Amino acid sequence: MKNRAAYFGVFTALALILSYVETLIPFRFGIPGIKLGLANLVVVIVLYKTNWKEALLLSVSRVLLAGFIFGSLFSIIYSLAGGVLSLLVMAVLERSGRFSVAGVSMAGGVAHNIGQLATAMIAVSTYQVGYYLPVLLIAGLATGAVIGLAADAVLKRIRNLDLK
Repeated sequence: MKNRAAYFGVFTALALILSYVETLIPFRFGIPGIKLGLANLVVVIVLYKTNWKEALLLSVSRVLLAGFIFGSLFSIIYSLAGGVLSLLVMAVLERSGRFSVAGVSMAGGVAHNIGQLATAMIAVSTYQVGYYLPVLLIAGLATGAVIGLAADAVLKRIRNLDLK
């Protein structure tokens, strides 16, 4: 595929735009770390249309760029921990071929929250933040389902786009 770099640039731009849009949405539950994860829509699409390495590069690039533009060093650290764990889980499940796009995304949402929670436990040197785990698991399932259903709809519409 000749235009691989151009597509990667477009996907990175889309992920950054969705990261920005998410900062405009008042989606607060009173618990730190719960977000819809709109940028993960692009990561899931890239995972299915290319491979896990490109999806990982996109995820890390997006986290770093969005962190420097919209966030802070702490947001970068938490997002990287969650994003990398999430992508690894999604890559394994996607490769198995046994899960739907929504199922893969839901597992990614849960893994993302677990990665962030583990990072928070290390950062504050206490396990007590682990009390958020049940709520974060439910949030990861819910947001992962929304993102997964949206990604599945997009993937059906771009099925003829060959990026591998």
